[in-house]
Amino acid sequence: MSSGHFDVIVVGGGINGVAIARECARGGKRVLILEQNDFCSGATSRSTRIIHGGLRYLAHGEFALVREALRERLRLRAERSHLVRPLKFLLAVSPGASHNALAIRTGLWLYGALGAGRPSALNGEVDSLERTLDAGQHWSVFHYDDAQCEFPERLVAEWLREAIERGAEARNHTHVLEVEKRDGRATGVRARNRLAGGEFNVSADWIINASGPWADLVCAASDIRTPSPLLGGVRGSHLIVRRFSGAPEAAVYAEAVDGRPIFLVPWNGQLLVGSTEVRDHDDPGKTEPDSSEIDYLFASLRRLFPGARVPWSNVRAAFAGVRPLPYSPGDKPAAITRRHFLRDHADDGAQGMISVIGGKLTTAAALARECARKIGIEVQESALAAAPSALDIESALVGWSRAVAQRAGIAQASARALAEWHGAGAAEIAQVAAMDERQREPICDHSPHIVAEAVAAVRRECAVTLADILLRRVPVALNECWGDECSRAAARRVGDVLGWSLSRIARERESFEEERAAFLRPVEAIAGR
Repeated sequence: MSSGHFDVIVVGGGINGVAIARECARGGKRVLILEQNDFCSGATSRSTRIIHGGLRYLAHGEFALVREALRERLRLRAERSHLVRPLKFLLAVSPGASHNALAIRTGLWLYGALGAGRPSALNGEVDSLERTLDAGQHWSVFHYDDAQCEFPERLVAEWLREAIERGAEARNHTHVLEVEKRDGRATGVRARNRLAGGEFNVSADWIINASGPWADLVCAASDIRTPSPLLGGVRGSHLIVRRFSGAPEAAVYAEAVDGRPIFLVPWNGQLLVGSTEVRDHDDPGKTEPDSSEIDYLFASLRRLFPGARVPWSNVRAAFAGVRPLPYSPGDKPAAITRRHFLRDHADDGAQGMISVIGGKLTTAAALARECARKIGIEVQESALAAAPSALDIESALVGWSRAVAQRAGIAQASARALAEWHGAGAAEIAQVAAMDERQREPICDHSPHIVAEAVAAVRRECAVTLADILLRRVPVALNECWGDECSRAAARRVGDVLGWSLSRIARERESFEEERAAFLRPVEAIAGR
């Protein structure tokens, strides 16, 4: 690192930590961000991947949170239109549901009044869903608009690159062993490089503990004692399901078998079904769905679409993450607020240290602005711009795709893939690919994404390992078709361009396979089928 002292050290490289580092760097501060694994490898990558105001939060009176989230949804759609896209939602209400039609209509009206706007027109999706749902019951189907970020990994990578371009230094695979203190003030951190080995110390004026579900563990390791835990971890599990005949094109919001809310969301050519809410106080890095959650989600899916007779073989995998919700031992998980809080540790013997509690994908940038203001950075709220329409987004993607295909000499499908994941930044990747035939190769034979994207991930976005590349910077390994041959081809092609030795290529592939299997858990092993 260029200096042993920073204005701000951010501990944790999920979407909140990266957003904070970016905002502080934009404010002219010298920033260091440290992540024990890889950026966006924790709770951020294990979410439902929707950018929403939180319609269900209205039932708990969280009007301010909904308003803030809807404003941030608009910002993200305007600023990151290639990654954050409009998504239609169908709200399916069965007879005997916990909310009647009048209450739902009132909630949808209020949702629109708080900033969601009038829902876009539907082309027969409501009628189609009503025919697909259980024909033996009379379902009521409503619709509204929200948004989706299919790959928050890419959003985090872009924000990380912007932070670095503003002068921030970033280190992943670096474990913060403790926050150091002197005379009641946090003065820096002691950390260890998990790949290369070796410890180091760095000092800072401010320490931001944005480690998500690890926040209490960071405090405990640093002997920072709070009157009660900061967090009450709640596990959310999801199923990844192959599309089936009759599956809706829009997202579906309904009630699960126990009356809890559940989403069925089109994602990456597949469907995400989730999520659960289970108290989890174990190591957040080792969390995984249990068999009861798998059965619960699958039963809820089949209850919604009994006529489709979705076979168990359609369930590809499951994943789980721990939501870093505020400590609320007396509340049901669904009732715990999704608002974020900033805990100043001055009264805990660590002045100059702040812990982030809670937060959502949608409101990460707002949290970052609030955190920057708290440490004395002047942050101006940018004006809200109109979000582009689906037609505008498509027009921009077509334009970028044509320019990329022409500049790099690659197929239109690859150019389109670059445009969708990198937006205007695809032009830089195309320029590099144009000079090296090896970088124009597909990462694997099933994907239009090319090796040049992997090289850019290493050179510009702090990717170090093959898993960093294939699971988070260029997340092609999340595709349904990914298999052993894809892993071999990707490791060989990427490693060749990066100059890896044959032994390193073998090690990287093995480590990647282990990490992928730990993330996307085979459901047969969990459910015992």
